[in-house]
Amino acid sequence: MPYLQTSFSYDSKKKQVYIMNKNFIKYYGKIFFVIHRIIEFFGRWIFLLTARFSGGPETLPPIDDEIVLMRSAKALSIMILLKKISSETVVQACIDRIKKIQPVLNCVVENRFTEALNEACECDRILKLADPSTLELLKKEKPLFGVPFTTKDCIGIKGMKQTAGLYSRRNIQAEKDADVIQLLRQAGAIPIATTNVSELAMWWESANCIYGKTNNPYHTWHIVGGSSGGEGCLQAAAGAPFGIGSDIGGSIRMPCFFNGIFGHKPSRGIVSNVGQYPSPHTEKQNQLLAIGPMCRYATDLKHILKVIAGDNVSKLNLDATVDISKLKFYYMEDDGGQLFVSPVSQDIKQKINKVIWYLKTGYKIKAEKVEIKKFKNSLAIWLANMVSPVGEDFAHELSNRQGRITIWWEFIKWMMCSSCHTFIALITAAFESFGMKRDDEKRAKLLAQTLELRDEFHNMLGSDGVFLYPTHPTPAPLHHETILKPFNFSYTAIINCLGLPATACPLGFSNGLPIGIQVVAGLNQDHLSIAVAEELERIFGGWEKPK
Repeated sequence: MPYLQTSFSYDSKKKQVYIMNKNFIKYYGKIFFVIHRIIEFFGRWIFLLTARFSGGPETLPPIDDEIVLMRSAKALSIMILLKKISSETVVQACIDRIKKIQPVLNCVVENRFTEALNEACECDRILKLADPSTLELLKKEKPLFGVPFTTKDCIGIKGMKQTAGLYSRRNIQAEKDADVIQLLRQAGAIPIATTNVSELAMWWESANCIYGKTNNPYHTWHIVGGSSGGEGCLQAAAGAPFGIGSDIGGSIRMPCFFNGIFGHKPSRGIVSNVGQYPSPHTEKQNQLLAIGPMCRYATDLKHILKVIAGDNVSKLNLDATVDISKLKFYYMEDDGGQLFVSPVSQDIKQKINKVIWYLKTGYKIKAEKVEIKKFKNSLAIWLANMVSPVGEDFAHELSNRQGRITIWWEFIKWMMCSSCHTFIALITAAFESFGMKRDDEKRAKLLAQTLELRDEFHNMLGSDGVFLYPTHPTPAPLHHETILKPFNFSYTAIINCLGLPATACPLGFSNGLPIGIQVVAGLNQDHLSIAVAEELERIFGGWEKPK
């Protein structure tokens, strides 16, 4: 076998061992790749047949109220302030839409419809009594006045359940608003509902033992992504003007990709994570985690980010005019070939090349194709950054931080249909128990690679560069199919390790399911990736109504 064909001409035994290991990995890597592809192929047919036997895909109710299709949340707020439309009318339209789509999609987990309507009526009352000076003050200080919004279940709204999809938290309510919710309320926005997530926000299909699974609005046999999957689904189905998600490994960008909407993971440290559950255990985890906007229209991203960034908005340059022709563009079509990660769909590669072609013909920009070799270690690098302190692993999280679950016993209970945890959550806990430890030498090397990658991107992007990269290698898988391709989230996870801003952009469809790319900019250069998203929306159309 090739790994035995090592040259013994080296004086150093260490070099001999290195080459033997390298050839060993290369040889067996090819075998593992073929085996994984075979498993994916036959597994997909099994899940497809299972879906067919369970009945045809459900039909989404058509949009029958044009209010929910209003061009942007910003436009809605202006119309409310100008008294062209009442806040109560907008909130009621969203409530009606949610009630129609919920039986098909199962995206909402709890609502505050009555309270939201009361708050909307109060907004309308204030406007009725307002004089011109008061109106000017409202425009300045409340840029989302009277506009309803939703948020994933992990982000606390006072008095509402904050389960994070964990069965033992099914009755736990948030004692106060998360920082981001407080900022949105101060800006005049009205929360109307919370949306479904994966169990403890640690998987990329939104399903749990409290609320069940959420269905894709473009084809209900398929997933919506996770962990902000319910939010991505609701936005795509026009249930609210905008929503809020959180992203520690792609939990905003993957649901946006699968549901054909826009989303933005801000630069690290810009938006407060206070009030998100589960909360980070370490500073590295806190740097990975980012709360950001999810919406149908790219023009809303900057408007919402200005609000939720709070005092940190001064670190960004969101009001700057961006000249696309002056930007430097870099791109990769795939990660270079990670083991156990699906190859990037040809349709997605074609979309990337269409963007490259447009930049060349429209702006005479020659995008540079780069090869970032460390991206082949994306998964390992993310896992190294995610390692928790001893005793605070995922088995600890599954106990609601009240000790640790007994993993093998929960597997037995699961087989007897009596466990309160999803199978994938138990697999994750078992995988972590055999995984990297805090003091591993390998982890130290991977953390060093994180810093090297950050330097590499800083030198490449600077203050005028953007990087185009697949958000995910394939369109939305079938329900439960994710278990055959668990590491595909690495395309988004590596960007969390860099701490850079990344904007998910829809670019059309593949076999009826949305696809797109992510646009990455330099640290605190969020305005660049958002500006590119706005340009791509103008050229490629952005969000499209589910048929």
